[in-house]
Amino acid sequence: MGFPDDQRFDVNLSILFTELPLLERPAAAAAAGFDAVELWWPWVEEPAPGADRLDALRGALEDAGTRLVGLNFYAGRLPGPDRGALSVPGAESDRFRANIDAAAGFARSVGCTALNALYGNRVAGVDPEVQDALALENLALAARAADRVGATLLIEALGAPESPHYPLVSAAATVEVADRVNKATGLGNAAFLMDLYHLAVNGEDLPEVIDRYAAGTGHVQIADHPGRGAPGTGGLDFPDLLGRLTKAGYEGWIGLEYKPTGPSADSFPWLSRAKGPS
Repeated sequence: MGFPDDQRFDVNLSILFTELPLLERPAAAAAAGFDAVELWWPWVEEPAPGADRLDALRGALEDAGTRLVGLNFYAGRLPGPDRGALSVPGAESDRFRANIDAAAGFARSVGCTALNALYGNRVAGVDPEVQDALALENLALAARAADRVGATLLIEALGAPESPHYPLVSAAATVEVADRVNKATGLGNAAFLMDLYHLAVNGEDLPEVIDRYAAGTGHVQIADHPGRGAPGTGGLDFPDLLGRLTKAGYEGWIGLEYKPTGPSADSFPWLSRAKGPS
């Protein structure tokens, strides 16, 4: 049993093709057969980079013929100990706010319609209610900016073992935050980012998550579990899971966010096998 024929896959260029400089990755993805990509915020020290950096990335995407379909707002150092910034009082929250217009503006310039806002770690000595209030305020700002450029605001659960201080580690908790944002703004453009790897790490019943939350899902990401490798390297039944997504009405992009074990270009045979002969 293969994957549904009409499913659309994109490549996350912040975890695949990282053996190449950033500006060479879109062309590498295109050479591997992908016309859509996504990115974590690529400049961890620059929430609001100069026009030269933005123009260079835009040019690389355009020259490769790749569409950017997902972009993270500033989230600190990824990969690394940071897991978002918007709920972290002080400098990190300020950096997130400084990034909102930069990220939204870049998204508009390349036709990207999904902006992911990672919630941020709990901070020792800070009341979680204070962090949650700050998070809602910043998420509302991000949702309004996303709405201005015709984008969806995505909110993601992460895996607790890898992100022990990140509070959104279940589908239910993450969808609840999205609902609060929609209630606060009245825009209805906040949605669940369903990362099947992170949810599997947390022990969630993935078929149940899909059946319950697919309607409110704005984007899907995949990697196998255990190991965060390509589908087929772990124990997840992706034909079943992605088939369930289609049956539940999900028609959006499915981002490949796995760690390759060798050159990224060599990590996609599973996809051609899953789809079968053309």
